[in-house]
Amino acid sequence: MESVEYHQALALLHWQIELGATEAICDAPVNRYEVPAAVEKPKAPKPGAPRIVPMVAGVDAVSEAERAAAGAGTLEELRAAMEAFEHCELKRGARNMVFSDGTPGARVMIVGEAPGRDEDREGKPFVGRAGQLLDKMLAAIDMGRTHETAPVYITNVLPWRPPQNRDPKPDEIAMMKPFLARHIALAKPEVLVIVGNWSAQALLGKRGITRLRGQWTQAQGLPALPMFHPAYLLRSPAFKREAWADLLALKAKLNDG
Repeated sequence: MESVEYHQALALLHWQIELGATEAICDAPVNRYEVPAAVEKPKAPKPGAPRIVPMVAGVDAVSEAERAAAGAGTLEELRAAMEAFEHCELKRGARNMVFSDGTPGARVMIVGEAPGRDEDREGKPFVGRAGQLLDKMLAAIDMGRTHETAPVYITNVLPWRPPQNRDPKPDEIAMMKPFLARHIALAKPEVLVIVGNWSAQALLGKRGITRLRGQWTQAQGLPALPMFHPAYLLRSPAFKREAWADLLALKAKLNDG
């Protein structure tokens, strides 16, 4: 077999990960339903060898997340707690954890759904085509991630990219929601902007963004405005008119406050 140079092999591996590959395939087929004739007893570890603790089946991941999130007193401590959280399978297939971007302490906190390919690569939320549109939308009402007088702070419900950009699963949302709630509490925004169906599911307990958008509600004890996701607007530009109305409503809310 022709040998593959290291960097070429690494590029091929990254390409397969982008396609959603999660398992290596051997040259010979494996019958995963075959019952082994005998189960080999585990060997005792050698003296001085590091102790490996396996994942315990039946762990209450939500309770573990609540405990870890409650122990964070700052945004940096929360980031560290999320990086150390081992119960979400998405972490194993992601390149980077996507924590936040923008200005902590801003009056407006935008909550998106989950990282995509570009976000996973750069470790920041909303940096792809949808993020570029979001920046243009914010600039249209004189706001931005690092705007001098009207900055925003941005995060996602999920900090790790789902394979092939699939929708978040209910258990993934449930186990990461305690971190999101703590994130909002530590960032201390005045207003939440809930972007997309899955953000609405996490913070409002319901979906149907076409029906929910543009109507002020409450989430985590704060005024919250559901809006279309910029990725949806890229696919359905006819709804940009409604998105513009929502942006104006956001600006009016901030001016009134």
